[in-house]
Amino acid sequence: MSSEKLKDMLNQAIARELAVSISYMWQHVMMAYAGAGSVGSVMKKIAIIEMTHAEEIAERLVRLGGTPTTEPAKIAAVTSDTEEMLKVNLELEEDATRLYRRIIGRASTENDSVTRKLFEEILEDEEHHHSTFTTLLETVRS
Repeated sequence: MSSEKLKDMLNQAIARELAVSISYMWQHVMMAYAGAGSVGSVMKKIAIIEMTHAEEIAERLVRLGGTPTTEPAKIAAVTSDTEEMLKVNLELEEDATRLYRRIIGRASTENDSVTRKLFEEILEDEEHHHSTFTTLLETVRS
């Protein structure tokens, strides 16, 4: 049986994934109109991955007897300034990796290998997103 603490952490992760998927999708839209379509297309792909994460985490939470939140975390301001947007996205991904490492630790403590494995996979995606945003930021700055 999973603890309420772990279930609460999963809901934090769902809220975060919902917020960034909204934020990244609107960034995609803004970039399309700002003439930065290549950055925008990357944002769209990542937004879809983030929404998939929300779904996977919600499914796991229900399996553990919890109820998934429908409320996103605070959505980051969407701007047409590509550099500023990418800096914010880097922070969002860093926040996610910290939270997901704590969830992995908690799941391990509770001997929940399924949740641990799910978050190890999601963490890998988040680290890839961070790397992508870092590369895009370097490109924008040059």
